[in-house]
Amino acid sequence: MSAAKFEQIGQALREHQRFAVLSHVRPDGDALGSQLAAGMSLRKLGKDVRIWNEEGMLEKYSFLPNSDLLTKPPAEPEDFDVILALDTAIQNRLGNTVAAIKSAKVWINIDHHPSNPGYGDLVYINPHAPATGEILFELIKSQNLPIDRAIAENLYVAISTDTGSFQYPNTTARTFEIAAELVRIGVDVGAVSQLTYENYPRRRVELLRDLLGTMRFDANDRVASFSLSLAFAKRLGVLPEDNEGLIDHLRAIHGVVVAIFLEELADGKVRVSMRSKSDKVNVCAICEKFGGGGHVLAAGARVKGTLAEVEKKILEETCDVLSRLS
Repeated sequence: MSAAKFEQIGQALREHQRFAVLSHVRPDGDALGSQLAAGMSLRKLGKDVRIWNEEGMLEKYSFLPNSDLLTKPPAEPEDFDVILALDTAIQNRLGNTVAAIKSAKVWINIDHHPSNPGYGDLVYINPHAPATGEILFELIKSQNLPIDRAIAENLYVAISTDTGSFQYPNTTARTFEIAAELVRIGVDVGAVSQLTYENYPRRRVELLRDLLGTMRFDANDRVASFSLSLAFAKRLGVLPEDNEGLIDHLRAIHGVVVAIFLEELADGKVRVSMRSKSDKVNVCAICEKFGGGGHVLAAGARVKGTLAEVEKKILEETCDVLSRLS
């Protein structure tokens, strides 16, 4: 099935000329790396390509090759042949990039989130893939699309970040094989890893210090959570991107099954990020009850309410799920 789908997508990529490559709001390494890799490969085919994200290029990923190609969408909508939506489970998570599209002949949806409903004209969703970057690599290789060292570096960062540096349970033998192929193409693992994981601004560490001060445990220490208020975020001067990966400090605690990070937003909602260390606790199912989604072991939602209200709801639901496992 994947071969036939890849063939259809490959044909669409070759026969059309004008492309927009999009991904979700609050982008991570998989989103940005996948966008750049796809856009750069299309440009090498001689295509006219725009690479847009609502946030633009994040400071922490500005080291990615050709990062300047990824921009915020323009105010005036443009016409396209193909829209390539990557790593985005729900279409409205593409944010304001959609408003910048005046028209499009074909929508292509490539993703690895099991909660993706399959929007678009050409759809390839593989919930078993640990990263959208891995799917893109398979597409590029199977369709003989251009790939060079710069594209390989973007794919490597996409895969590395979404597998927790090849530590998460969805990392497979094929994931390591793909990483090896990317290294053969020219990825310098040491240099790329240092830029990805050892290049944080001081304010991020100060944020972690404050978050740990809000840490609490529930369900006999099997649930760990911390929260970030707007006031804290403003006082520290943190950027939204500084939050990425901080939840792993909770997830790493012995005995913790579910880690939860709650972030108060300016629009009267709370951003909820959840991680599970056991497939018996499906955090995607929990987040779906609050209008979110994701993966079995990693999911999120944006929930209307105050920080205290949402924290109470999320913790009650999570503790209820864990109580049924006892």
